[in-house]
Amino acid sequence: MDVNVNTPSNFIRNIIDEDLASGKHKKIITRFPPEPNGYLHIGHAKSICLNFGLAKDYNGTCHLRFDDTNPEKEEVEYIESIQNDVRWLGFDWGEHLYFASDYFDQLYGFAVELIKQGKAYVCELTAEQIREYRGTLTEPGKDSPYRNRSVEENLDLFERMKNGEFEEGSHVLRAKIDMASPNVVMRDPVLYRIRKVSHHRTGDKWCIYPMYDFTHCLSDAIEGITHSICTLEFENNRPLYEWILEQVFPEPHPRQIEFARLNLSYTVMSKRKLLRLVESGVVSGWDDPRMPTIAGLRRRGYTPEAIRDFCDRIGVAKANSVVDVALLEHCLREDLNRTSPRTMAVLRPLKVVIENYPEGQVEYLEAMNNPQDPEAGTRLIPFAREIFIEQDDFMLDPPKKFFRLAPGREVRLRFAYFITCTDVVYDDEGNVVEIRATYDPETKGGSAPDGRKVKATLHWVAADHSLPAEIRLYDHLFNKEDPNEGELEENLNPNSLEILTDARVELNMKDVQPGDRFQFERQGYYCVDVDSSPEKLVFNRTVPLRDTWAKMQDK
Repeated sequence: MDVNVNTPSNFIRNIIDEDLASGKHKKIITRFPPEPNGYLHIGHAKSICLNFGLAKDYNGTCHLRFDDTNPEKEEVEYIESIQNDVRWLGFDWGEHLYFASDYFDQLYGFAVELIKQGKAYVCELTAEQIREYRGTLTEPGKDSPYRNRSVEENLDLFERMKNGEFEEGSHVLRAKIDMASPNVVMRDPVLYRIRKVSHHRTGDKWCIYPMYDFTHCLSDAIEGITHSICTLEFENNRPLYEWILEQVFPEPHPRQIEFARLNLSYTVMSKRKLLRLVESGVVSGWDDPRMPTIAGLRRRGYTPEAIRDFCDRIGVAKANSVVDVALLEHCLREDLNRTSPRTMAVLRPLKVVIENYPEGQVEYLEAMNNPQDPEAGTRLIPFAREIFIEQDDFMLDPPKKFFRLAPGREVRLRFAYFITCTDVVYDDEGNVVEIRATYDPETKGGSAPDGRKVKATLHWVAADHSLPAEIRLYDHLFNKEDPNEGELEENLNPNSLEILTDARVELNMKDVQPGDRFQFERQGYYCVDVDSSPEKLVFNRTVPLRDTWAKMQDK
């Protein structure tokens, strides 16, 4: 898919402009390098839009590269889902699909080169001891007792690590930099560790795997990446990124640039925490419509256009901040308002019998499919003696500002007629179960020849000419603005999902397909779920009609 991207001006673009103007680079090459240990979320969408968007704006290239260096946590399912998500967002890497595992032989060679230069050594301290020796932010670290091994001994031990002679955790390869560095990252970081786990691509060829910091910079360099754009948490790691390249890779080197990651209110962005929600059964899976994963947003009914618009609006900054989730929902409503066909659905039905309408008669009324898009045309809706309206649209003893249906009151039915409530039917417990009404046949289309006005217009469906449907009303998964404060499970919203099993939708919804999006008039935006079938229609509420972000901007 070819999308129009015009990334707004920001400090990253300024750097790229300077590099092109100076002749440092003739072509821009960026990359999106996910680790395949979970599904992508809305935070990754920001990085995808930035990296692919910059490449498109500058007529460059963006690589998709999987950082598959930890076989314990990686799965082919995640690789496939990530590719689907990037494509769905509207981007294409073409022939530039790579895996860090493609470079395992080269990375091993670079590690051997560091050893030969006396800049890496095999260490036998445990992980806990390495942490103890590293020191603190205020105190320098101390040298490992294995730091001054000879080059020959380190080469021998490293090869034996590769050959599987040692147990996991017994030996690691560390860079020899500076145990007194004020940057703790530079205090002899681990470059390789032993993991006797089969890899999804290389099988059992390797039992040692490179660490992210060693892999990432060299993968960038091998691929000719010009600008390696990452989030702020990697800022302290940039000196190590540059140190490794300076030791073993010729110029030109990629330039690492950090930007603020996306933090969204009422939303968790940690893949580790999202995995916890999946494994504990709090949600039905990675694509649960309450999840901030791209798969979850897609299933809920989000559009790629809305997500790209959101990423453009929040921009690129150097300082972390929290974006109100209402802005994301505002972008979604703007897109869905333009593109979604309208339909009527009654979520909690209350029967209305129009006593002066001929029994057995059915007429078809014309309705607009989308007032925002005249080319969307019209549809025909069946109208009959018995219809359903929303339970909330009727009150026996309404307050002053309730303008919908009540005893003796007249209202308009959308695209149909004026009706007046004449009687009410109760069950044995005193609950209203049916409304009796009359209609004015002169008001067809929604206006009265004598000019009289009504204060409410109700949506409806014909009782015997509509379809049953299950409606899933989704809300925020967390009820706390920062769900990372305190225990995750304590911040869950107990009302994040309500399922309505007796809803009714228009008859012309019989051929809908999973992923189809609609505006249910007066209700909100809804999407056909993957669980839906012709025998049982299932709709997810994508977002209600009320736009809190727009209202805040108007104040």
